Amino acid sequence: MSESPAIRVAVVDDHPLFARGLELLLPSATAGRVRVVGATGDAAAAASLMCRCLPDVALVDLHMPAPGGIRAVAAIRRTTPRVRVVAMSGDSDPTPALEALRAGAEAFLPKSAEPEALLPPLLAVLDGWAVLPAQLLRELLHSGPGFRVDLDPDERALLRSIAAGRSTLTIADQLHVSERTVKRMTAALLRKLRVGTRAEAAALAGHAGLLGD
Repeated sequence: MSESPAIRVAVVDDHPLFARGLELLLPSATAGRVRVVGATGDAAAAASLMCRCLPDVALVDLHMPAPGGIRAVAAIRRTTPRVRVVAMSGDSDPTPALEALRAGAEAFLPKSAEPEALLPPLLAVLDGWAVLPAQLLRELLHSGPGFRVDLDPDERALLRSIAAGRSTLTIADQLHVSERTVKRMTAALLRKLRVGTRAEAAALAGHAGLLGD
C-alpha cells in the first residue's frame, strides 16, 4: 500500500446512493488511496461543505436542482480555490460539461466510470492536469470562437512554439530561460487552456483561432 496521503474527496450529488456508493467503494477500489470526507445533495451547500471538509478534490454532479451543478462549481472555485473540481454527469450532452469547464472545473468524468477508474484522473488533476474524455475534447475543439481564452504575449508565443512542435530545450533557448521554467510555463498554459497535453493545446489553438495576431 502506498505511503502517500489519501486523496480527500467531497461529493456534491443529489443522488444519495451514488454518493454512498463512492464512499464505500473508492477506498477499497483504490487500496485506500482515495476516501470520501464529505457529501451533500444540495448545490447551494457545496461551498460551505468544502470549507468544512477541506478536500483535495470535489466531485460535482452537473444535473442537480437549483442553483445547479454549474453554480456549485463556480461557488467552490470562488470560496476554496485550492480545491480541484471534477464535474460529473450521466448525460451524453456535452454542453453542461463545457459550461462547467468555463466555470472553473479542472476535469470532467462520466458518472458511468468505475470507482477503480477514478484514481488516475484524480491523481492527474491533483498534479495540475485537465482531464477530458476524447468525445468532450472533440466538442471543445469544434466549439471554435465560442471558447475564449485570453492569452498574454508570452503565453501566445509559447503556444505558437508548442504548435510548431518545438522541443522544451529549443523553446528554452528561444526564450532565454531554463528548461524547468519552460515546463512550468507549459503546465500553467495547459491548465489555462483546460487541456492535458501539448498536442491538445496545439489542436485547440488552431480550431479556436488562438494563434492569430
